[in-house]
Amino acid sequence: MQFHIPYHVYTEKYATKRLSLYNALYDSIVSGVLAVGTRLPSSRELAAMYQMSRGTVSQVYDMLSSEGYIAGGVGKGTFVAFQPLDGGADHAPGRSEYLLADWGERLNELQGWKEEEAAGVQADGEWAVNFGARGTETAFPDKEWHRFLYAESRKLADPNRLRSRSRVSTLGDDGLRESIAQYLRRTRGIAVDAQQIAIFNGSMQALALTAQLFINPGERVVVESPGYGGAVRAFQALGGVCLHAPVDSEGIIPVDWDAKLLFVTPNRQFPTGAVLSLERRQELLTWASRHNALIIEDDYDSEYRYRGKSLEPLKVLDREERVIYVGSFSNTLLSHVRIGYAVLPASLVRLYARAKALFDPYPCNLLEQRALAAWMQSGEYERHLRRMKRMHGRKFKLLREQLISRLSGLFGWVEGDAGLNLFGWWRGDGEDYLTYRLACRKSGIYWPETSIQGEDGTAVRYGAYFRFPHLSEEQILYGVSKMEEVLSALEGTLPKR
Repeated sequence: MQFHIPYHVYTEKYATKRLSLYNALYDSIVSGVLAVGTRLPSSRELAAMYQMSRGTVSQVYDMLSSEGYIAGGVGKGTFVAFQPLDGGADHAPGRSEYLLADWGERLNELQGWKEEEAAGVQADGEWAVNFGARGTETAFPDKEWHRFLYAESRKLADPNRLRSRSRVSTLGDDGLRESIAQYLRRTRGIAVDAQQIAIFNGSMQALALTAQLFINPGERVVVESPGYGGAVRAFQALGGVCLHAPVDSEGIIPVDWDAKLLFVTPNRQFPTGAVLSLERRQELLTWASRHNALIIEDDYDSEYRYRGKSLEPLKVLDREERVIYVGSFSNTLLSHVRIGYAVLPASLVRLYARAKALFDPYPCNLLEQRALAAWMQSGEYERHLRRMKRMHGRKFKLLREQLISRLSGLFGWVEGDAGLNLFGWWRGDGEDYLTYRLACRKSGIYWPETSIQGEDGTAVRYGAYFRFPHLSEEQILYGVSKMEEVLSALEGTLPKR
């Protein structure tokens, strides 16, 4: 079938194939290039034309169909259904130019959603091995968790308890706040009062709310490079100017930044896995004191330590209450149970309570919060953690051995003792990396990536990270073996092993 749209022009504007294809088709339709009644290729044909998954094309067709631009049915084909009026796109239905606030405009224009969207373009089942998927459901004790959920749901439904219960704080269930405080005192050495803990719908909500409270447009925020893109986007959406601080084998490299906020992952840097040295931790606290700055410490998966002993969190060393310590249960609970928390300086508790009351006047996930509190108080939660740690430790060791023995010629692997992913820097140039990545994806192997950008915005160094909790040992072996096969097939075009 003869068919052409300027798809490749749009790949320069949009971060994902899905958005590029959608906008290329949309503009071609509303401008009249694709006239009403034009038959479009099948999802299979269009996917082959532009080297993307059939699922991506189906998503785009569904979007355009729901907006009235195309129509069709099973066995009939898909046709353009929109007839542009005089003036073309300005009169297209459903495309009104709304007057957004500055925050909305910045959010609408933000780039950098590539990794999250790309991982979701294909369903997990469409990849032979997906090193980017999240979740630990394969080892989760469902019956045990459901027992606590059921017990707490009965308490919530008891009319006598409904009449007699005390007011629930917008900062979260008091029982869970106390359970977290006890857990942090025992396992992290953080001397924290339960009243300093705020519960959030995941750690990202804690980051976003903190950004809203402390960042004005034009103000500088220090972030790690490479680092967590979700935090960067939250800061940029508020008009913050991100200072990208390099990371080496000892974590972020401190300098005397002119900034008011620092986001850092010291106990296990994301995504490299580097552990911030004690000397640098002290340097960061000295910097914060000198500049009257605030530090957000994200401790997202350091409970999974397989070797050695972790250093104390920054919060333990903090003597001036300049650190907000953020944690999450996303790596120990089911993926759809979103519970995160922040340990706040005492002087900020009232402010956060007021801010949370605007978004969550009554705590969300209250049933799950109370079930988790009961689980932690019973001692079963930490037994669950020990089981998970043993299981993930075996996978960590297996994946590490496989990557080092089979693919060290392509990646320089970063030494690590903890966490749920392994990281390596690509040894060759960017063009070689993209060639290898594309060949692996055609073979059904996916992994998320990061890059360090040059001054012109292009990637000058690529890194890849490989998550493993959701994979079986057989899948890990198959995935790395397949990557080695792709390497052999590209022999002579990639760096020598």
